[in-house]
Amino acid sequence: MTANAAAENALGTIGTICWTVQLVPQVWKSWRTKSTEGLSEWLVLIWGFSGVTMGVYVVIQDLNIPLILQPYLFGSLSYLSWAQCQHYGRKRSRLVSVGMYIGVMLLSAGFEVGMIFAVKPAYDRGNTRAVQFFGIFSSVLIALALLPQYWEIYKHREVIGISVLFMFVDMLGGVFSDLSLAFKADFDVIAGITYSLVVVMDAVVLVCALVLNPRANRRRKHVEESAGSEDTALDVPGSNTPVCQGSSLELKGIERRQTQEVGSNHQVEQGAHMLDNGNRPP
Repeated sequence: MTANAAAENALGTIGTICWTVQLVPQVWKSWRTKSTEGLSEWLVLIWGFSGVTMGVYVVIQDLNIPLILQPYLFGSLSYLSWAQCQHYGRKRSRLVSVGMYIGVMLLSAGFEVGMIFAVKPAYDRGNTRAVQFFGIFSSVLIALALLPQYWEIYKHREVIGISVLFMFVDMLGGVFSDLSLAFKADFDVIAGITYSLVVVMDAVVLVCALVLNPRANRRRKHVEESAGSEDTALDVPGSNTPVCQGSSLELKGIERRQTQEVGSNHQVEQGAHMLDNGNRPP
């Protein structure tokens, strides 16, 4: 495809916007529900670090500005979501969670700056192996990070905790970033693989949500209906008839026995009275 700097930057900018806001629905959902159940903390933590390694790659490769901004925004929001997992999921205090967020951001920034200064001289001399390693490693991390999330989906038999809107916008970011590379003079294969992996693996989560969530809703509805039917059956008058009939029979039997006992006592009293009259002197 013919190189087109304007199209490259425009598509890259759209991709950056998507990857700027893609985690906002997730962060908002976790904050609103005060829960991160179903969201793998390893997903967002590994994604945060993948932004660091990808940052080393795009800075040294000197890609367009939007694509350079992407890993930083992506990593920062991923770490923020990870901090929410610490607060809502692991029940750490807000102060501790904020401290962990700041700490992991500082460590990541120090690591990235150190790697850039360590790798850049070799890259300027024509040795691209180290840079290629960071690009490939970022792709591997992005792919592996979704495996813990797939486990959460398998465990719950549905997609919960993770925002479907987040996954969709994240996938769009990968699509537009891929398209921006298509208009670059030299197509960056590693960056393309990274963005394509995001698209494919996000799509898997979306398909799981479309297939598993309706099934889970039907299961819950069926359980609720079954429980409601049992409660209704207990409340139906006819269902208690055997118990009532049994109780009535028992009561009638008791009444008959009491009547018989009263009659027997009356006969005994009459006999005793006759004896008394017979033994009375004339």
